[in-house]
Amino acid sequence: MDEWIIYKEFRFEAAHHLPHHDGKCRRLHGHSWVGRVYVRGNTLVKSGPKQGMLIDYGEIKQYIQPLLEDYLDHHYLNETTGLENPTSEAIAQWIYNRLEAAKLPGLYAVEIQETCTSGCRYQKLT
Repeated sequence: MDEWIIYKEFRFEAAHHLPHHDGKCRRLHGHSWVGRVYVRGNTLVKSGPKQGMLIDYGEIKQYIQPLLEDYLDHHYLNETTGLENPTSEAIAQWIYNRLEAAKLPGLYAVEIQETCTSGCRYQKLT
């Protein structure tokens, strides 16, 4: 059986602090975050304007955009996400859970990078 995994990348600027951390991340600081939403499926659209696509990238963006505007971009993540300790791991899971609740078709994984060398990918095992 064939399978495709596609992704849509997004970016946001946000601050957080990790209250339990034993280093400098305990202090308030910010990142230029990069994220990816992965969608998986084994059938492509057969006809019409989306023919040959698993899902239109613009459709994925429509699911991400409200999260960026209301919770992530230029926000203080400790407050807007409700996470006491918003690590990359927690933020990736938080975004995944929000996209899952919004019923993004084929949602497979969410990846978050807080620096150009450090990040996390979250997916639910089935």
